[in-house]
Amino acid sequence: MSTPIPIGPLPGPLVDADWLEQRLSAPGLVVFDASVGAHRRAEQRIPGARPFDIDGALSDHANPLPHTLPAPDRFTEEMRSLGVNDADTVVIYDGAGIYSSARAWWMLRAMGFDQVAVLDGGLRAWAEAGLPLESVGSAPARPRGDFTARPRAGLVVGSGEVARALADPASVVIDARSRGRFSGVAAEPRPGLRSGHMPGSVNLPFTELQHDGRMLPEPQLYAAFSSLTGDRAQLVFSCGSGVTACVLALGAELAGYRELAVYDGSWSEWGLPSDLPVVTGPESRGPLS
Repeated sequence: MSTPIPIGPLPGPLVDADWLEQRLSAPGLVVFDASVGAHRRAEQRIPGARPFDIDGALSDHANPLPHTLPAPDRFTEEMRSLGVNDADTVVIYDGAGIYSSARAWWMLRAMGFDQVAVLDGGLRAWAEAGLPLESVGSAPARPRGDFTARPRAGLVVGSGEVARALADPASVVIDARSRGRFSGVAAEPRPGLRSGHMPGSVNLPFTELQHDGRMLPEPQLYAAFSSLTGDRAQLVFSCGSGVTACVLALGAELAGYRELAVYDGSWSEWGLPSDLPVVTGPESRGPLS
């Protein structure tokens, strides 16, 4: 690995492996592995990467819904225990390409931390570039950080805000689940949830914003969103449990959209038996010209 160059400002919410490799050991850079599920059991990591455990301490386990955002004081404590400082720059990756790393990026943004980016292509892109890896072992001792959460209103929303967005002609709710789950022809993977989608929402599976684990070029991202949103600038994203909705948020930000929100409960909440309306079939508003 070459001598690190100064971190400098982030080029945007996405960085590539070359950008990260040049700065990997620079003071003030924190690299997080935000992998979930089977990818958390990987035996290798980017050197120095710290765990951002969305399945564990970085979800609110007092909430019966999966992957919900912890309270600000709890988030502050976890970041400090991981050695994160307010002045640091954070780069996040995951083992799936771009999946749960986008959730970690959005969580930090929602907590008022802006100097954060996602590694395009994740761990696979790093390895395919022939860059060094290290074995996953026990975490080294590091000084506590001084990170302080400063929550931003409106970046993470609940079902009430989503219901208002569905009725607002200036807003659009975009669902990141597969087309089969959205239309109701494919069963939900979590038991007890209804099949279908919110009336008035539209569907953009998060996988359609990527190729080979990397985000599409910005013009293609803009085309994907603008075909659904028309002139509506306020975008609310939903998915199964609030994770891949953040991939849509990342794509929309890259495409130039700025009024963005993620529905934290997503289908894990809306799909429960309740008075919240559910319909089946194709998207009810459809693509807009």
